Amino acid sequence: MRFTKRYAWLLIGVAIWNFFIWITFAKNLSAAHSRGEDHPTGYWVAHTALIVVDLIIGGVLAAVGLKALRAARDS
Repeated sequence: MRFTKRYAWLLIGVAIWNFFIWITFAKNLSAAHSRGEDHPTGYWVAHTALIVVDLIIGGVLAAVGLKALRAARDS
């Protein structure tokens, strides 16, 4: 499948947005834990898993977007 530059930049933009949102959420979650907020262990585990999975998805989107951008430039 070939992506145009427009779609490549869209993927990169979504990846950047994904990183921004989930890194901010991770900082807030860490601050809440440091303040001693009382939540069940499942809350911390579930949110940490969401952060990790979504950062991986962001990395995949960025890689695909960059690869598509390079392919569009070379053609």
